[in-house]
Amino acid sequence: MRVKSEIVIEQSSQTELTTQKTTVRSDLQRSFKAEIKRRIFKNKLLYLMILPGLLYLLIYKYVPMLGLVISFQNYKPYQGILGSEWVGFEHFIRLFSDSDFWMILRNTLVLFGLHIFIAFPIPIILALMLNEVKNLFFKRTIQSLIYIPHFMSWVIIVSISFVLLTMDGGLINELLVSLGMNKINFLMNSDWFRPIYITQVVWQSAGWGTIIYLAAISGVDPGLYEAAKMDGASKLRQIWHITLPAIRPVIIVLLILKIGDVLELGFEHVYLLLNASNRNVAEIFDTYVYVTGLLQGQYSYSTAVGLFKGLVGLILVVFANRMAKKFGEEGIY
Repeated sequence: MRVKSEIVIEQSSQTELTTQKTTVRSDLQRSFKAEIKRRIFKNKLLYLMILPGLLYLLIYKYVPMLGLVISFQNYKPYQGILGSEWVGFEHFIRLFSDSDFWMILRNTLVLFGLHIFIAFPIPIILALMLNEVKNLFFKRTIQSLIYIPHFMSWVIIVSISFVLLTMDGGLINELLVSLGMNKINFLMNSDWFRPIYITQVVWQSAGWGTIIYLAAISGVDPGLYEAAKMDGASKLRQIWHITLPAIRPVIIVLLILKIGDVLELGFEHVYLLLNASNRNVAEIFDTYVYVTGLLQGQYSYSTAVGLFKGLVGLILVVFANRMAKKFGEEGIY
């Protein structure tokens, strides 16, 4: 009897403890929901401001991801997604065995390398230089001038380049002729594609990129510079030991995000510069998807190429973020 009593008491204690845990969990859930509602109501105007951006991401970024399923099908528009034949990884096998795959991958990686090693550091350098300008009128004038190209479309930028570089009355070629030199076919010569491309990228994006870095530099404690001056540090020493370490977290985050776009350099810019003479150095995944998907109607194959691009970008972002955390940086998550 004594043993049975102890068992009954133990069971009742366990039941009571379980009931208490359930009650505490329910209270915590109610408290959490109430806190969420309170915060949403308190910051309702802020949430209302970000609502258009969230709707844009949902409608144009996440909902279309449902269509990735056709990369595993032989999709026919008249049959629809549900009626199309499943082919598994056939399109991916075709992609990796395509004779143009390695050419396209090489071109994409080379252009991405130009972005990382040339286009990415230039806004940092510009921000450091503008930060040292003391004349506000001159500083704001320079800022306005270098910001303007950001608001131009690639059609306008490439058109300006065409006017300057064309052999038929182009300003650059006319200048070369006046100097006694031969004309250069910049637009049809594959050797000139990459210099023209990266020059246009720098001209269009460098000024806008300085905004972020100037904002980060403005948050540096001026007392650090005063202390450095008292210690006899030159301007270059102040930049190297104070400014750059202060904006390093911003640089790391932007670099990680840039790495995620390794296979997505933008369709419009490259397509406008692409022609039969420079295709061997200009064809990238974005233009390849356009030609195979829209012009040739190979929807499943072009979707498989797009999925491959997205997976590579995701893997590189995760890897870069882990490496950043390994070296003591915050990363993006």
